[in-house]
Amino acid sequence: MKAIKALKRLLGWWLVAFMLLQLFFVGRVALMAYFDPSSTAFERSEMFRLLEKQTQANGSSPKIFRWSQAWRASQQIAPSLKRAVIASEDDGFVQHGGVDWSALQKAWDKNEMNEKRSVQVGNHRTPKIVGGSTISQQLAKNLFFSGERNLWRKGEELWVTTGLELCLSKERILTLYLNHVEWGEGVFGAEAAARHYFKKSASELSPPEAARLAVMLPRPKYFEKHLESAYLAQRSGVILERMPNARLP
Repeated sequence: MKAIKALKRLLGWWLVAFMLLQLFFVGRVALMAYFDPSSTAFERSEMFRLLEKQTQANGSSPKIFRWSQAWRASQQIAPSLKRAVIASEDDGFVQHGGVDWSALQKAWDKNEMNEKRSVQVGNHRTPKIVGGSTISQQLAKNLFFSGERNLWRKGEELWVTTGLELCLSKERILTLYLNHVEWGEGVFGAEAAARHYFKKSASELSPPEAARLAVMLPRPKYFEKHLESAYLAQRSGVILERMPNARLP
């Protein structure tokens, strides 16, 4: 009996802790309607990673730390970049409620196909994972979670995504996303990306430049080192053609 009571007490405390965590997420999200977050969980994890990397390379703490980010309001970000990101990452952004279930299903089916194909050809490497996350889901992940992937974290991500959609406007979600998304090693946000790659502000980006930045998003660190990639050029052309049809919030 004592063991059962102890177990019930433990489960009770676990449930309380779980509910408090959810309230914490919702509270933080609600505040973002009025306050600009200075950093995200993903940015902080990347900062620690880069500090550790440079410390190991130099044998001591680095005197110069490569990190670039500057907040810009929605009107200070070129509409061409907003259109490019929506066209490339989430063409149903304005319509859906935070989760594009059809895109998730397609990604799930493609991942299963890739895994089966990998097994059939005897490839022992982990097959490439195709994502189906919306802009809202990507923002939720960046705000509160680092890079780990598991079922529990995915559930939390969906909860935060729901909170974002309920508490914030689509324009605010897009603004938060564009200010905190990664565009290279130590390069976060539209302003930092525009300065890093084109030596201009985010408000001055041309449509072709915006398209190139949007295409970089799924693999920013890779494309930062492969700016002359044929895929980057070809895909940028495709996104450039789609941009006029991208709906802005």
